Amino acid sequence: MKRGFYTIMSAQFFSSLADNALFVAAVELLRAGGSPEWQRAALVPMFALFYVVLAPFVGAFADALPKGWVMFISNAIKIVGCIMMLFGSHPLVAYAVVGLGAAAYSPAKYGILTELLPTSQLVKANGWIEGLTIASIILGLLLGGQLVGHKLSGLLLQFDLPLIDTGVNTPAEAAIAALIAVYAVAAWFNLRIPHTGVEMRPLRRTVQSGALASALALVPDFWSCNARLWRDCLGQISLSTTTLFWGASSNLKLIVLVWAGVALGYSTTQASALIGVVAVGTAAGAVLASMRMRLECATRVIPMGIAMGVLLIVMIFIHSIWLAVPFLIVLGGLGGFLVVPMNALLQHRGHNLMGSGRSIAVQNFNEQAATLGMGAFYSLSLKLGLSVFGAIAVFGLVVAGAMWLIQRWHQYNCRHHTEELEHLLQIARQDTHV
Repeated sequence: MKRGFYTIMSAQFFSSLADNALFVAAVELLRAGGSPEWQRAALVPMFALFYVVLAPFVGAFADALPKGWVMFISNAIKIVGCIMMLFGSHPLVAYAVVGLGAAAYSPAKYGILTELLPTSQLVKANGWIEGLTIASIILGLLLGGQLVGHKLSGLLLQFDLPLIDTGVNTPAEAAIAALIAVYAVAAWFNLRIPHTGVEMRPLRRTVQSGALASALALVPDFWSCNARLWRDCLGQISLSTTTLFWGASSNLKLIVLVWAGVALGYSTTQASALIGVVAVGTAAGAVLASMRMRLECATRVIPMGIAMGVLLIVMIFIHSIWLAVPFLIVLGGLGGFLVVPMNALLQHRGHNLMGSGRSIAVQNFNEQAATLGMGAFYSLSLKLGLSVFGAIAVFGLVVAGAMWLIQRWHQYNCRHHTEELEHLLQIARQDTHV
């Protein structure tokens, strides 16, 4: 791997660490403020909101500037969201601003891989990135749980600035203040990401000057890119699979938190450790996939998505921590093994069809639209009175059923678009060995 790859990994680690710790802090902020359960469930779709709304623009933005700068600006936006939480904005609104920063960050984070590395290293690079991201998720969730816990929050609340009332008075607020420093470290690494030498695709001058009409001109280009991926025989399968996976896994963090509280009687701090257990399994699955899977064989992992949905239904019958830990590791492992080859295949097709930044923006739009829709569905289920166990069972049924339909879709392509599919797989084989 090139040296710049490790700088990207460092930046990604600290940014993701803060993102996941902030999720726990935001849940605790709402809980301590007496907010209803459905508002805590709404955190996930609020984070996804700007991924969907700004999808036509963030890909072009990522392709117009050096991606290290894009990632730096994105982390600065996340810091603004944290400050809003500390100074009285509703947590859901402030968390949406953090999601705005994440929406701008993602096309640059993944797009730079296709600029920096040859295609033959994409699966391996995705394995490392996903493995490191999962490690940051584990540590971030544990960090968030400890920051809002009694011991560490007590130490943080003892700090104060002379003659200045910071307004930080609760464990959740102290955790959020501490996480601003973590985002700042990520931004420092962003500034040290090397230029890849790839030619930028500048936004139109009128867009850069802020003209609304020209900004809206990016929308048809985005929808054209979106349609191009959905028409591609491999792009449509990899895109639908990753869309469903991220829609489910993004909401899984909250599902595990709520399930642990009901089934095991755990506090927020204790339950955050169980989300880390899922992440351990996902990391193991991601690393194993990066070692065992080839780009042209990525579609073979679809049945693992069906199994994930079935296991979500089984989860409602588990009430012992001794069963929960290995079960959650297996659940996470299936997800990790599923997403790495599919993500690499999607990046490969997107890069060939339209360029890395735009393809990742299309991917983010679809994945976060699924996160938004599935999160809204789960939140609405709770608001309308469905029990936690009932909502989880329906959620798992939707995941398993949708993944089964994707498998049938791919089987249809294999029967009716054989020549086109074989041509695309041949391209993947050739690029893998470049």
